[in-house]
Amino acid sequence: MTAETAALRSELHALLATRAFRFGDFVLTSGRRSTYYVDGKQVTLDGRGLYLVALLGLRHCREQRVDAVGGMTLGADPIAAAIASLSGTQEHPLSAFIVRKEAKAHGTATAIEGPALREGSRALLVDDTLTTGGSFLQARDQVVRTGALVVGALCVVDREEGGREALEATGVPVHSLFRRSEFPAPAAV
Repeated sequence: MTAETAALRSELHALLATRAFRFGDFVLTSGRRSTYYVDGKQVTLDGRGLYLVALLGLRHCREQRVDAVGGMTLGADPIAAAIASLSGTQEHPLSAFIVRKEAKAHGTATAIEGPALREGSRALLVDDTLTTGGSFLQARDQVVRTGALVVGALCVVDREEGGREALEATGVPVHSLFRRSEFPAPAAV
């Protein structure tokens, strides 16, 4: 890891630690209860935080030779758009896509918004957090129907609760910018 990358990661880590982590009693998307919540949108909807996520995410996209980046709405939306936007300053700009929770019933009735994913194009799934992997798997199923290849998944924070294993069991490698274990536990109440 270069000194520049280490500095970017350190800055993003500090933003996540101070803005995204909440402690208490929470119900997660999966229905599980948790004593903490990672509200990634507190960072991915902040100018500097989103820039850092996009920069680190774009570097991973380049390593994976990705053509398109996206995932389930809403967690993936700012990340995918920012990575695609940043890629526009370089050769081989990426496209972004958003997977709807349900296909819209009007207009084009599509399940995936954005430039059409092409047969054989390389897609990277993104989201702010990874818990069980359910959102990533739902997005993967929609992307695969287009003929695109899902080359991996990128999350900002892996909660380390089985999501990585669930995705990798289906052949989707996971890259996390951070893992839950990289953040301090809450102080005893």
